[in-house]
Amino acid sequence: MKKAVTIDGQAYILASSLLAEERLRVLKHQETFAVFDSYGDIYNARQGEEGLYHEGTRFLSLLDFSFGDARPLLLSSTIHENNVLLVVDLTNPDLELSGEDFVPRGSVHVARSIFLFNDTCYEHLQVSSFAKQRLRLPLVYRFEADFTDIFEIRGQTRPRRGSLAPPEARGRELHFHYEGLDRVQRHTRIVLDATWQTSHEGLATLNLELAPYACHDYYVRYQCELSAKGRTIGPSTMTRFHDASAAMERSLADWRKACCHISSSHEQCNHWLNRSFSDLYMMSSDTEQGLFPYAGVPWFSTTFGRDGIITALEAMWVNPAMARGVLAFLAATQAEDCLPEVDAEPGKILHEARRGEMANLGEIPFARYYGSVDATPLFVVLAGEYYRLSGDLAFVRDLWPHIRRALNWIDEWGDRDGDGYVEYGRRTPAGLLNQGWKDSFDCVFHHDGRDAPAPIALCEVQGYVYQARVLASEMAAALDLADLSRDLSAKAAKLKRAFNRDFWCEELGSYALALDGEKRACRVLSSNAGHCLWAGIVEHDKVGPLAASLMSPRMFSGWGIRTLAAHEARFNPMSYHNGSVWPHDTALIAMGLARYGQKAAVAQIFSAMFDASLHFGLYRLPELFSGFDRRPGHGPVHYPMSCAPQSWAAAASFYMLQACLGLSVDGIHSRLSFTSAVLPKTLRSIAFQGLLVGSNSVDLDVIRHPNGDIGIHQVAERGNIEIQIFK
Repeated sequence: MKKAVTIDGQAYILASSLLAEERLRVLKHQETFAVFDSYGDIYNARQGEEGLYHEGTRFLSLLDFSFGDARPLLLSSTIHENNVLLVVDLTNPDLELSGEDFVPRGSVHVARSIFLFNDTCYEHLQVSSFAKQRLRLPLVYRFEADFTDIFEIRGQTRPRRGSLAPPEARGRELHFHYEGLDRVQRHTRIVLDATWQTSHEGLATLNLELAPYACHDYYVRYQCELSAKGRTIGPSTMTRFHDASAAMERSLADWRKACCHISSSHEQCNHWLNRSFSDLYMMSSDTEQGLFPYAGVPWFSTTFGRDGIITALEAMWVNPAMARGVLAFLAATQAEDCLPEVDAEPGKILHEARRGEMANLGEIPFARYYGSVDATPLFVVLAGEYYRLSGDLAFVRDLWPHIRRALNWIDEWGDRDGDGYVEYGRRTPAGLLNQGWKDSFDCVFHHDGRDAPAPIALCEVQGYVYQARVLASEMAAALDLADLSRDLSAKAAKLKRAFNRDFWCEELGSYALALDGEKRACRVLSSNAGHCLWAGIVEHDKVGPLAASLMSPRMFSGWGIRTLAAHEARFNPMSYHNGSVWPHDTALIAMGLARYGQKAAVAQIFSAMFDASLHFGLYRLPELFSGFDRRPGHGPVHYPMSCAPQSWAAAASFYMLQACLGLSVDGIHSRLSFTSAVLPKTLRSIAFQGLLVGSNSVDLDVIRHPNGDIGIHQVAERGNIEIQIFK
C-alpha cells in the first residue's frame, strides 16, 4: 500500500510505481469502479490501487485466476472502444501435474470477458482445448477483500479500523464481511457456477476435464453490498451476465443518441474522439438531479464541482444534458451556512463530496467539502453558457436563486478585504492549502521561489468572476431584471479595468500568477494567465504578447502548454502543477486563443494533443503528463499517479475541436456560427450528425480545401436553424 507524508497540512502520496508501466485496465459504472492488471486479475493491491471499489471502499483486493499454482501466459488484453468490456486472452504455461499428466504450453485458451453494471462485476470465463488428447486441469480463483477506504490506499493511516470477518464459503458462494466504525455493513458476495468448490480460505477450485477441442463456459459475479441498521443502501442486483450486458449496451446506446456524433477523415482521430465519448459515458453517474461526470479513476471517482463544471463546458456542444445535470446537482448541494471545518460559506459551490467510512466518520473533511475558490464563479459561467446554447429560460429561472446566492458569495465572502478581487485562504488546517484548480501545496509562489502568503487572488479566478458577471447580466436581462443586469455589467467592466492594471507584468508578457496576501504580484509565467483569455478579461493590446508567451518554447512543450514556464524557480516537468501538461488546461487556453482570433496557435495545439493521444494506451489522454520538450522519435513522458480516464481530459478533445472551428451554438435564436474555422493538416474533413441548436438539430460536413479554406455544408436539418460563417 502507498504511504503518505504530510506537507503544509496536506497528505502527499508517495508513489511506489508508475501506472503506465503496470498497464492497468479500468472499468467504471455508476458508483462502482475496478482497476485490474492486464490479466484481468487484481493482483498487486497490497502495493497499489488495483481492486474492485464501491462508494469509496475496496470490496475486492485479490482476484487471482490460475492453473493450480501456475499463472497463465498473457496473449492479449484490451478494453473495447466503448469502455464497457475488458477482454483478456490467456493460455496455459507448461504444466507438470500430479501423476503422469503433462499439459504443454499453448494447449488451452482462456478468454475472460469482464464488465461492471451497477454494484456488480460480471465475468465470463471460456476455456477451450486445442489438444488432441483429453486434458485434466486444475482451475483456481483466489479472493481477498480488505474493505480499505480509498484514502487509506492513497496513504493515510488510521488508528483504528472496523471488524473484518474471515471468508465464509456457502456452497458455490464466497462471502466477505466488514463492519465499519461508521456502523455500515460492507459485504462482498461472489457467486460461481455450481461446478466450482469454495473454501473458507477464499478459494474457488474446479478440476476440469477437457475433451479434445472442447469448450466450457463459466460465469462469476462479484457483488458489492452495503447496509446500515438492517437496511440496504443503494442497489442490490444480481442480474445474469447476458441480461446485465444487454442493459449496459442499451444504456450506452441511449447515451450516444443524446450526443452529437462526430467522424473525421482520419481513422486515428476517430479513435481518439470515440474514446473520449466512451470515457465521458463511463465517468458519468446518475444523481437525483441528473448526470454528473465523476472526475477520475482511481483517486477522484466522485463528484467534484470544478471538474464537473469544466467537463460540462468542454462537452456542452456534444451533450448539453450533462451541463444541466451538473448545474442541478451543484445547486442542490450549494452551501447554506458558514462551516469553517469544511471551508463552507453561504452560496459557495461544492468542491467535492465523498462516500466511505473515513468520510462518514469525519476522519477526512471531504464528505462535503467546499475548499474551492473558483467553483462558485464557474457555476455561474456554466449556467450562462448553458442558457446561450439551449435557450432554456425556464431552467435558468428555476436556477436563478442559486445563481444569485453564488453572486452574493463572490461579493461578500469571496472578496475578503473589499479590494474587488476574489481571494482564498483555508479556514481549516485539514483543508486544501491552495484552492484554485492547481491545488497542490507548492504551486503558488513568487519569482524567486518564495511561498506566497494567503489570502491569494489568482489571476484566472478574476477572469472567471468577470465572465460570471457578464453572463449573469445576460440572464438577468432575459428574466426582465434590467437594473441588476446593468449593475452586473458595470461591475464586470470595472473589474476588467482594475485587473489589467494590477496583474499585467510587462517583463513576462503575461499576467502575474496571483496577488499574495500583501498585494504583491507573483511575477511568474504560468498557464493560469491563459485562462484569462478564455474568460475574455484580457484587453486587446495585451493579447499578442500573452499569446506569444504561452506559445513560446518555455511554455509550449510541443505536446501541449506547460502549467509553468521552463525558466521559473520551481519548474519541474515531472511535477503535478509546476511544469506538467494538463489536457484540459491546454484546451481552455486553446479556446481563449480562439476567442481573440489566434487560430494558427489553436490548430497547432490541436495537432499536438492529437499526436500525444497516439502515444497513450487506448488513445486516452490522461489527467496530465510530464512537460518535457518534444523530441523526434519520442512520445510524451508519462506522469506517475495520473488518473486515466479523467473526465476533463476526455472532454478536452471536443473543446479543442470547437476552438479550431470557431463553433458557437446560440439556442436562444436557433443560430449556429463558425468564426475563422481551421482544420489541422491531418484532417481533410469532419462530419457532425445530430448537432443540437436549442430544440433543433443539424447534420454538417466541414471540409478543408487544398488551399486551406474551410467549406461548411449542411447535410440535413431538423427545425429552422440559421448558419453563419465569419471569415
